[in-house]
Amino acid sequence: MVSPIDPTSAAFLLAENRSMPMHVGGLQLFEKPEGAGRDYARQMYEAMRDVEEIAPLFIKRPHRSLSTAGQLVWVEDEQFDIEHHVRHSALPQPGRVRELLELAGRLHSTRLAWERPLWEAHVIEGLHDGRVALYTKTHHALVDGISAMRLLQGVLSTDPDRRDMPAPWDARTRRPRSGDADKGSRSGGGLSEIPTAAFRSALGIASEAAGMPGALVRTLNRGVRNETSSISLYAPRTIFNRTITGSRRFAAQDWPIERLRAIGKATGTTINDVVLAMCSGAVRTYLEELDALPDTPLVAMVPVGLRAKESGTASTDGGNAIGAVMCQLGTHLADPADRLEGIHRSMKEGKEALSSMTPTQIMAMSALGQAPAIVAPILRMQGIVRPPYNLIISNVPGPRTTHYWNGAKMVGTYPLSIPINGMALNITCTSYDGNMGFGLIGCRRTVPRLQRLLVHLDDEVAALEKAAGV
Repeated sequence: MVSPIDPTSAAFLLAENRSMPMHVGGLQLFEKPEGAGRDYARQMYEAMRDVEEIAPLFIKRPHRSLSTAGQLVWVEDEQFDIEHHVRHSALPQPGRVRELLELAGRLHSTRLAWERPLWEAHVIEGLHDGRVALYTKTHHALVDGISAMRLLQGVLSTDPDRRDMPAPWDARTRRPRSGDADKGSRSGGGLSEIPTAAFRSALGIASEAAGMPGALVRTLNRGVRNETSSISLYAPRTIFNRTITGSRRFAAQDWPIERLRAIGKATGTTINDVVLAMCSGAVRTYLEELDALPDTPLVAMVPVGLRAKESGTASTDGGNAIGAVMCQLGTHLADPADRLEGIHRSMKEGKEALSSMTPTQIMAMSALGQAPAIVAPILRMQGIVRPPYNLIISNVPGPRTTHYWNGAKMVGTYPLSIPINGMALNITCTSYDGNMGFGLIGCRRTVPRLQRLLVHLDDEVAALEKAAGV
């Protein structure tokens, strides 16, 4: 069966090269069920491998040829080999979290081959405390971080006694409703996720197109005035904004959400503001140690979910939209309270700027703001032109309560995202069961001693608590 690849997914495929694999990943930690034997990891692997029917999303691969007129299409892999995709690995002694993160970084460094469906899963044993890890990676042409989290949640249960949960790639995880066939194969939750009604109404399209010039003028004006919007014109050059290699280093750690919430409550800011302030302070200290801190504030690209402004003639229903805000991180400020206040103000201004637009306009302005990050590497202009932003910081919501996979308690989940040429560091957070899990992924050569950022993040939480008086 042949199906077209949408332009966004095709862009992720075509942008990929050896130095810039375009897959997203996740690392989950599980405690064995009570009474589980020493071979539990093997049993877990076999349960995930021995699937009767694979979901359509996981058996298609990209293809183009003369018969497709050179266009990229999805085709079903007629030689699908589950043992290539689901693997069983073990850590070297002493089996610390350090060895686990090192393995995850190496696995995340390799490209997914086009001649097979674009995903892998590794059941990993050998942690000294007996926990079992699951590392998965899926090409961004298939899913983004939010979609990947939804796939994971779909096979977890709040019932520790339940034993019928399938693997994420099992066809039982998704039985399409009428008219919803293969909807899951499209990237959801990314910058292209806007209500489908926007494309169904000719009147709505005309209305939004008519408003596009005004949205563009407002966005450009804010960028020129160095105010927060979808476009940044004042990001400084940093060590993060260089050509990268394909090798990755990964670091991860949890912080209690209650600590972050207390800081936000005491300062009148949001948890996301506090997360950004943690990253701001950590990056500031990290760059200071390397004598590489710019005098002007770093800028982070922050994906945000918005409820678009409704319009009487617009084609949308004012549903959820995903946009990008270029947040000023205040890294030029020494006081953590001042950085948090500046970040809160920047994010508030950015959301207000996007809230005046329809979802289609949000998508267009966000894409325009990110265009330099894509064009500069293609034209080999990194270091010549000013970067549109310095790093990516995103926050993906996860389950709020304890979840299990066939009795195995999930005790941690950490995202691995995508560094790109000119953007060597990506910080993604996932909330789960009262904790905020940070996943830091960076080019192993461009971002030296990446693990130091975890120490600085922890120090910054304490500094923010002291500044907030909590």
